[in-house]
Amino acid sequence: MPLVNLSNLNFDQIKVSIRDYLKANSNFTDYDFEGSNLSQVIDILAYNTYISSYNANMLSNEVFIDSATLRENIVSLARNIGYIPKSRKASTAIVSFEVNIGASSNVSTITLQPGPVCTTNQLFGGTNYVFSINREESVKVDSDGKARFNNISIYQGLYVQENFTVDPRIPNKKYILGNSGIDTDLIRVTLKPNETSTVKELFNKVDSLYDIDSSSKVYFLQEVLNERYELLFGDGIFGKKLTEGNLGYILADYIITDGAPADGIADFAFNGRLLDQNGSAVTTGVSVVSVNQSSQGGGDIESVESIRKYSTQIYSTRNRAVTSSDYEAIIPKVYPETESVSAFGGEDLNPPQYGKVFISVKPENGTHLSSTVKRNILNNLKKYSVAGIIPEIIDLKYLYIEAKSSVYYNSNLTPGSSIVSSQVLDNIQRYSKSTEINKFGGRFKYSKFQKVIDDSHRSITSNVTKVEMRRDLEVKFNQFAQYEICFGNRFFVRNHGHSPIHGGRILGYNIRSSGFKVSGISDTVYLGDRANSDLTTGTLLLFKLNSSTEPVIVKSNIGTIDYVKGELKLTAIKIIDTSVNRNSPLIEISATPYSNDVVGLQDLYLQIDMPFVKIDTVLDSISDGGDISGSNYVVSGSFDMDSLVRGEPSYSTPITQIDSTTTSSTVVGTTTGTVTTTSTPSTPSTTSPSTPSSGGSGGGSGYGY
Repeated sequence: MPLVNLSNLNFDQIKVSIRDYLKANSNFTDYDFEGSNLSQVIDILAYNTYISSYNANMLSNEVFIDSATLRENIVSLARNIGYIPKSRKASTAIVSFEVNIGASSNVSTITLQPGPVCTTNQLFGGTNYVFSINREESVKVDSDGKARFNNISIYQGLYVQENFTVDPRIPNKKYILGNSGIDTDLIRVTLKPNETSTVKELFNKVDSLYDIDSSSKVYFLQEVLNERYELLFGDGIFGKKLTEGNLGYILADYIITDGAPADGIADFAFNGRLLDQNGSAVTTGVSVVSVNQSSQGGGDIESVESIRKYSTQIYSTRNRAVTSSDYEAIIPKVYPETESVSAFGGEDLNPPQYGKVFISVKPENGTHLSSTVKRNILNNLKKYSVAGIIPEIIDLKYLYIEAKSSVYYNSNLTPGSSIVSSQVLDNIQRYSKSTEINKFGGRFKYSKFQKVIDDSHRSITSNVTKVEMRRDLEVKFNQFAQYEICFGNRFFVRNHGHSPIHGGRILGYNIRSSGFKVSGISDTVYLGDRANSDLTTGTLLLFKLNSSTEPVIVKSNIGTIDYVKGELKLTAIKIIDTSVNRNSPLIEISATPYSNDVVGLQDLYLQIDMPFVKIDTVLDSISDGGDISGSNYVVSGSFDMDSLVRGEPSYSTPITQIDSTTTSSTVVGTTTGTVTTTSTPSTPSTTSPSTPSSGGSGGGSGYGY
């Protein structure tokens, strides 16, 4: 009987297959396969087959980029489709200092030599970091005898120089840099005819063959084993060819860096090497180092998961940007400091804007791109974009997740509730930094969030968590403006025709806002809403507070709300002050999502806002045996509201009538980028207690502009 089962990887199954095969052979009739020496032979054969099968299986996995596990294999497969993984990035600081030579000195120029420049004054995270430069910095000495080194960029890491000799007698000679942890952006490659020559030619790194000819002084770079890098040079057709007599000596210098751990340093001591124009060392007169920018921008080498994702995307673009996914793949290539990117076509907007692609970029450091960076990205995109498609970079928009959780715990399993709440907050903090959240298209997974809480401490028995989502509306002071703000997620409509205070309970409106002031009303006002009978749309209103449970509508019909799209549109309104100001005047607007799973759609960057995560610990009297019957069990509500408004409430002074007239105004769309002119009529309004009309219980997922 032949061995037909070739798929077994289990040792016992392989052994049974061999035994059955031998039993079927007439030469082994009446053999005792369990007790004879043949059993040992079968074991050896089974082990050999098992190991061979395992190796074959693992080897076949390493052939495909989706299943490979070893980094060198994934990098090699990505190299086959023209993808170069991002290297580790050195943290960069900008410093200034001066050197006092003295007015009577004959020194005219001072040069800061490549290599170490500064060290940290104190241990940072238990480590003393060195910051270096990779090229000379020369400064003229002023008439007062001082050489001022202003805004010098220094890079965390050790400066290293390597050299290679070109030898045509060695075929396929490899020029591999001997260290890992290199920032490839800081590699400088120069070539000389020989080791003693003073003539140098600088070669530049390229990653494509565009505009490369036989005389181009370029080199290519690829990652090899153990996160090291190999230098590749031209063959005389694409790139200048190296020869023993012409370009026979290679000099490569670079910086070995620790990456992200060195970010945030702002205290340095000078440790550099200074030479005058004669080559003499300058060792005195160096001032204290002033920090213009603390260290930032450090990053780890690209992960294998990122290589899997972006290598195939880059390959599919074929170095051209046509679809929105093409732009998402190319942006990290032209702007390496990209943390996350979202791109979508103008045809997805309402109303559509055909022929445009809108791009939103979250940089690794900071929250928004400067105008200069935007222009540079758009200029770099021109060589990839096709005619008829106009890319446009829009500002980053955050969708914040806020949570309030009542955490039930067994007092027999913990010394105190403070330990439980502290551990829960620490775990939520770690979860908030995960890639599931901090990205475009990110998704807040409610069940996973609850599991993070439940798994935080062994004493936790359950949790009741309420979720809100928030957008911050940036406003323009002292001008009539229309505003539009989108959440991209459906709203839950809790108010079904009741007043905001019903039966002594705060039902509230379906949205809450922080306070602000508008022209013509002396009191602080807040945004509220009334749902229409269809339960999918409603109108916006302004109200003030006479007390925490007494809202008073001061102006109705100031805009519309779409509960399905999660979209608010305010008609022309003149705002003169806000209660919240974080570098710019803001109105915080929050709502309860229809689904507790919240998605960051299109250009919305999803993020958990930790200052607005509140943990209340509740004693589980049933679990700890104190109240087995549950008679005194504390129930936590899933939908209750603590307040009608956000922040500290501001109570009003009595007013009887709001005097307003027709006003011609320029309307600024701060969230959409549109500017229109309108005439805004308004009619006198007498204050009255709020009586919201019939509402609904709905919201769904959608997006609109």
